[in-house]
Amino acid sequence: MNRICLFCAVLFFFLPYAPVLAQSENGDDLEATLGNLAQDAAKAYIAPIVSGFGADLNSGWFHRAPWATPFGFDLEFGLVAMGTIMEESHRSFTLEGNFHFTDAMASELAQQAAPGNPGAWNDIKNAILAQEFTVTFTGPTIVGSKQDSLLINFPGKTIDVNGTPYNLPVYASGLPVRGLLEEANFVPLGTPQLSLGTFLGTQFTFRYLPEVQIDEKIGKFKYFGFGIQHNPMVWFGGEDALPFEVAAAYFTQNLKIGSLMDASATAYGVNASIRLGWGFLNLTPYAGFLLETSTMKWAYDYTVDTPSGPTQQRIEFEAKGENSSRIVLGASVKILLVNVNVDMNLSKYKTLSAGIMIVI
Repeated sequence: MNRICLFCAVLFFFLPYAPVLAQSENGDDLEATLGNLAQDAAKAYIAPIVSGFGADLNSGWFHRAPWATPFGFDLEFGLVAMGTIMEESHRSFTLEGNFHFTDAMASELAQQAAPGNPGAWNDIKNAILAQEFTVTFTGPTIVGSKQDSLLINFPGKTIDVNGTPYNLPVYASGLPVRGLLEEANFVPLGTPQLSLGTFLGTQFTFRYLPEVQIDEKIGKFKYFGFGIQHNPMVWFGGEDALPFEVAAAYFTQNLKIGSLMDASATAYGVNASIRLGWGFLNLTPYAGFLLETSTMKWAYDYTVDTPSGPTQQRIEFEAKGENSSRIVLGASVKILLVNVNVDMNLSKYKTLSAGIMIVI
């Protein structure tokens, strides 16, 4: 039974990304897609999911401020679901960056640069393959359409080959890079969550899943999150100090998926809530303001054609989520031992979150 519960929890957290990360028959997965991109283009391609994933991780941590009591017993456990809204501006990108031409592209450029001199084609091609060129990338991000492909536009350049200058022409071509989360309206996420309080006006919250081997290709899934809320009114009159509850809060977490991705997120700020009703039946509006950061470390093998043949470069970089702060507005309803909450998180990447908790 414990293994079944664990498997369900991991699936709930991981399922939205499994089709993207898992190897498909035609190689249309995230690692294979990134293998066609150098670092500049890869960062832009995954930017929406980095920001969306980070926004999700920093969501759903609270649905009320803790009581301003020195000692009490509040135990909550259940599931939290989040979804960051993807807008039209997140579905495509344009970027100027560095690019290694493939062998086929270099051959085509060489023939166009010296149309009447076949004997020079191989030397020109090798000169092209030996260096990077500045191009403009235009096309879908990871949440864009699968019907579109990433295009490169090369403005042309003069290169020297064995002392002879050759004019490489303006050139455009497509890459096998398409949207993997086609027309996704949300970047979804879910996690089990447990909160325990109250000690000197403080409530502790945990998100945790034991290390699990998801797939031989993907590797192991690891996740842990921790949060703390403190109601300072416990030192200034307790529950009678204010007609509502307030808290200072801090939340942090880390999620790792094999050797492909390592994500971390942190948020801190203030929140307030007011309970309307009784202990067994109540409505609790709540609000908060948080400063936040999120990062994802990525690692993948980038295939490069060189004069001596194809080679792989290990690309590793850290991408940051675009959200820096958020306003949280929500409400929860408690009936007997069940609490349900929904909130809206207003930031550059807007997020909806909801939770269902058993309250003891």
